[in-house]
Amino acid sequence: MKIPSEPIGSIPRSQELIAAITSPSNTADLQKLYDDAIHDTLSELEKTGSPVMTDGEQTKSSFVTYPLEGLTNLAAGGMTINFEDGHSRQLPLLTSGPFRYSNYAVKYLSAAQKLTKTPVKQAVISASALSLIYPPAGIEGYSQAAFIADLLNECEKDIRGCLEQGAYKVQMDFTEGRLSLKLDPSGGVLKHFIDLNNQVFDRFTKDEQQKLGVHVCPGGDHDSTHSADIDYADLIPMLFDLNVGSFYLQLASEPDRPKVLKTIKQYLKPNQTVFVGVIDVLNPIIESKQDVKDRVLEAAEFIPLNQLGTTDDCGFSPFCDDVSTTRETAFAKIKARIEGTALAEKELFA
Repeated sequence: MKIPSEPIGSIPRSQELIAAITSPSNTADLQKLYDDAIHDTLSELEKTGSPVMTDGEQTKSSFVTYPLEGLTNLAAGGMTINFEDGHSRQLPLLTSGPFRYSNYAVKYLSAAQKLTKTPVKQAVISASALSLIYPPAGIEGYSQAAFIADLLNECEKDIRGCLEQGAYKVQMDFTEGRLSLKLDPSGGVLKHFIDLNNQVFDRFTKDEQQKLGVHVCPGGDHDSTHSADIDYADLIPMLFDLNVGSFYLQLASEPDRPKVLKTIKQYLKPNQTVFVGVIDVLNPIIESKQDVKDRVLEAAEFIPLNQLGTTDDCGFSPFCDDVSTTRETAFAKIKARIEGTALAEKELFA
């Protein structure tokens, strides 16, 4: 495709898989359910015509917590993220050092690659998100500086393992970018997050950075958001300072898309590609391919065609217990994205 199109990552889990994950008394063969879920997800994605695959994060607890699963040096009581519908998610707190990941994303990537010949991309969590698990009161004998040094090494290892395994792209999820402006409207926290993530990205060559990307959105859990009320225009100028080649930006659900696109046009650098969200993952109504085509044509008025791609606004199920969207709806929306992008491409390159 002349206009590339990629998924973000997560696909809703089946009811059977969710029950097995969330029920402590469930005796189901979880590994078999996981294997079947990955196989089915890849099979359904291939039916949509998607040129890039993802495992749908079927075996992750969530997009943010996969490196923390099973760690014994964590406690409850970390930062709480509140969503517009009243529900919340809470991060754990680190209780002792050293900090090491329990899982690396290459595990998910290699499992998916065995089941498809189509290129597979892999999502990883950001250093900035995981930096929030260090307790404000500190840890005796393990300074914040020592924690950050360990965190940067682990985040680099997470990404590098995927590149070495042949990932089509490695996408860092940076949903806390927009949220940071809600917590600190001055932008100080956002700048700190950008600097922290660039300390990871700068460990990679320029060519490797072109295979790296960043995804931002205002949250998308249980069809609700945590920072949609924050003006995109306040995030975008600093966002494009991240040293990666691809940016996956929620856009379909924005109330004023032209305003956002003007800001993107102003700050997008020549070596960067922006994948605009053309699918609203929070809306149960399935877009038509004409809807998608129109959104692509709108974006093409502002973004050079050689720097334009399409994606979904967010993953469809960032947390494993999210049942707000069905698998059938997710795949139908992805198919609309692929077909609508192709329609727009035909017109734009006629």
